[in-house]
Amino acid sequence: MTRETWATRAGFILAAAGSAVGLGNIWRFPWVTADNGGSAFLLVYLGIVLLVGVPGLLGEFVVGRRGKKSPVGALRDLSGSRAWGLWGVFYVVTAIALISFYSVVGGWILRYFGESALGLAGARPAYFTAPGEYFGGAAAGLDALGFHLLFLGLTALVVYAGVRRGIELGTKVMMPAVLALLVGLAVWAGTRPGAAEAYAFYLRFDLATVRANFFDVLAPAAGQALFTLSLGAGTMITYASYIDEDRSLPFDGTVIAVLNTLVGVLAGLVVFPLLFSLGVDPSQTAPGPGALFVGLAGAFSQLPAGALVATAFFGVVVLAALSSSISMLEIPVSFLVDEYGLSRQRAVALVTTAVVVTGGVCAINPTVAGTAVFGFVAGPLVDTLLTAGLTAVLVFVGWVMGRDAVAEFRSGAGGFSAALATPWLLAAGVALPIFLLFTLLTTFGVDASLGFWPTVLVAVLAGAVAFVGLRTERSLV
Repeated sequence: MTRETWATRAGFILAAAGSAVGLGNIWRFPWVTADNGGSAFLLVYLGIVLLVGVPGLLGEFVVGRRGKKSPVGALRDLSGSRAWGLWGVFYVVTAIALISFYSVVGGWILRYFGESALGLAGARPAYFTAPGEYFGGAAAGLDALGFHLLFLGLTALVVYAGVRRGIELGTKVMMPAVLALLVGLAVWAGTRPGAAEAYAFYLRFDLATVRANFFDVLAPAAGQALFTLSLGAGTMITYASYIDEDRSLPFDGTVIAVLNTLVGVLAGLVVFPLLFSLGVDPSQTAPGPGALFVGLAGAFSQLPAGALVATAFFGVVVLAALSSSISMLEIPVSFLVDEYGLSRQRAVALVTTAVVVTGGVCAINPTVAGTAVFGFVAGPLVDTLLTAGLTAVLVFVGWVMGRDAVAEFRSGAGGFSAALATPWLLAAGVALPIFLLFTLLTTFGVDASLGFWPTVLVAVLAGAVAFVGLRTERSLV
């Protein structure tokens, strides 16, 4: 069976950027930023994107383009170890877990978009009257199940059409539309009363606040960076496996990271001025996953052209959510095609059926779809899974691939980018895994029990044990 490839370089960049630009940027980013101090969180987040996210993105690209398979086959074939192949299954399971709740949230967004669009015809959107009560009723039950199935069906149709005719074509339309709409909304939001105060909350450089809250926001910022860049779930390994020519991976990775970060920052430039214009404190308004649906819905209801603004905003979120859910569904589909020789159509049908069930449970059961549980799944659980997943990829690149990773990094790169290969490998193989191990330990509160430096020591020792073990295994192969 001939493996599909991207038709153009721009198609790959937009597809990968579309994977990164999703609910993580527009739904998750504003409320995580508000919950973690605004500008202090933003500064730490941007630093992690630059110093951890971009090298991590390149690590997944190197594995994917070198392996030419899904995460399972790429890790197994490049290492010659079945154990690494089994670890690749972790990414498939993570992708299914992610899209199971992601498609439910996507269904919520479709519902709000449809309700807002009806408002353009003269009918007042139902959620304008009582945003909190409306979201409580929309978050679970048969209606939530129906919209979950609709969103999942749209995702499956794109993946079903294939890499070129489905994913690439779809993201070439969606990504420019997302950027254009967000820029327009950000410009409009900047004219609202209270915009200056919002910018201060969101963008002001406050070193004292960063110092005081650095370790409190470190783990959420790392998790957000990985979530928004689609790292740690095998997405970028899968997408890079469809590259059929030598391209500069450092250039592509940088462009993707910049586009992704731009959308996240633009989302904040829309959300925070809108809330501040109405005298709403973002950190006190529907914290957690309901912020987009309760806080903003209440804001839209007070605007003269609220239905129009709401339709444009939720339209952006629908497009962004679809571009990400497509990449999540592609991971298990690619696994079934590569490992079991299934046709793409049959693989899509099987995976979609599975997510109908797993996502359906989340959609219809109030005890699962409640905000508190979604806050856990979309917060600490996702942070932990993605951090662990990226840590493993970086360790694999540094200690299993080694010189092969350097060669792949340099393939197609210019002179300046090629010169960065060795420093990148050292960072990817040693410094970044230890940093990510530290963030995992802080996620579980180990620093609160042991203290900062003992936690750093534990991370270093854990990394050293892993490095020595892999080095020993490699020498025996």
